[in-house]
Amino acid sequence: MKKESQHTPDNGFIFQKKNYLFMFIGLAFIIIGFILMSGGGSNDPNVFNPEIFSFRRIRLAPTLVLIGFGIEVYAILLNPTKKKTNS
Repeated sequence: MKKESQHTPDNGFIFQKKNYLFMFIGLAFIIIGFILMSGGGSNDPNVFNPEIFSFRRIRLAPTLVLIGFGIEVYAILLNPTKKKTNS
């Protein structure tokens, strides 16, 4: 009779320290992007403020947010336990 091997589940974390480091870096990029995007409004609805179309709000901030999301995807897909092999 053949005994089935019992595999005990590993109760450790799914991600390693390197994954969390990249996640926090990505989160910082996203937060900075949203902070740079904020503001530029006017207290009086009858007055138009052209500051909402500045380079910072139209180009820089969304770019930082997208870079942050890219870093987050990389952090999730990163496998720090994978060994490099020389081919």
